[in-house]
Amino acid sequence: MRNATLNHIGWVLRGNPLTAMAAAGVAFLCLLALLGPSILPYDPIASDVANALQAPSPRHWGGTDQLGRDVFSRTIAAIRLDLMIAASAVSLSFIIGAVVGSLCGYVGGRLDRAVGRFVDVLMAFPLFVLAMAMVAALGNRVENIVLATAFINLPFYIRFARAEVNVRRNAGWVESARACGDSHVSVVLRFLLPNVLPAMAVQISLNLGWAVLNAAGLSFIGLGVRAPTPEWGIMVAEGARFISNGDWWLMACPGFALMVTMLFFNLLGDGLRDMLDPRMRT
Repeated sequence: MRNATLNHIGWVLRGNPLTAMAAAGVAFLCLLALLGPSILPYDPIASDVANALQAPSPRHWGGTDQLGRDVFSRTIAAIRLDLMIAASAVSLSFIIGAVVGSLCGYVGGRLDRAVGRFVDVLMAFPLFVLAMAMVAALGNRVENIVLATAFINLPFYIRFARAEVNVRRNAGWVESARACGDSHVSVVLRFLLPNVLPAMAVQISLNLGWAVLNAAGLSFIGLGVRAPTPEWGIMVAEGARFISNGDWWLMACPGFALMVTMLFFNLLGDGLRDMLDPRMRT
């Protein structure tokens, strides 16, 4: 079974170069997140005012900022924090949203209507503004950024799982599971929920990219991670003050890293769907 799964994943990657590139890119980002602090050429928070605002050079690939800190080192160091925030937030929202949505779609009735109205009201608000309000109320700490990002992603998973389970809840194999004595909770968690995971793969990948962008956006407006912690949103916000002076490299390095990360996660979505969908194995 394991060899068949690996062969299928390899077949998908060979047949779709963009998916292979995205998977390699995400793997490379994760590797940098793990090894970043040990391979950085400079300390990302050490100041060197004598070398402030130097353009990119062989010594400083991404130039230096207004305090003389190496921009390239700060960009690499920020990968761990941004990916950690995104992965934690998406995992939390996915687990809660998938379980709640599946139960609502299976049970129906008042629970389904109540949760549906809650999700509708939540999605009526601009989600980034809602995240801003939550972080402003709770305080701009990393754990609060994770909670706010998870909360605004929650409606997507609830609605998706609810709709998919509602379509499948009267299928023959579900009736067979119930006839064999499985409880309703067991039917949802063991049979229905695993069958909707492939359909949610694209949403998970997209949400990872948007979670990175959301964390950077909160930091950009001053509600996210605090300086001098290396973070892409903070770096772009600091670089924006010097762009009129021609110091373009302050924004170029973190901005490019943010753009590439979003691109990789978006391209990976379709590949994940193909890898996890049992119908693609025939």
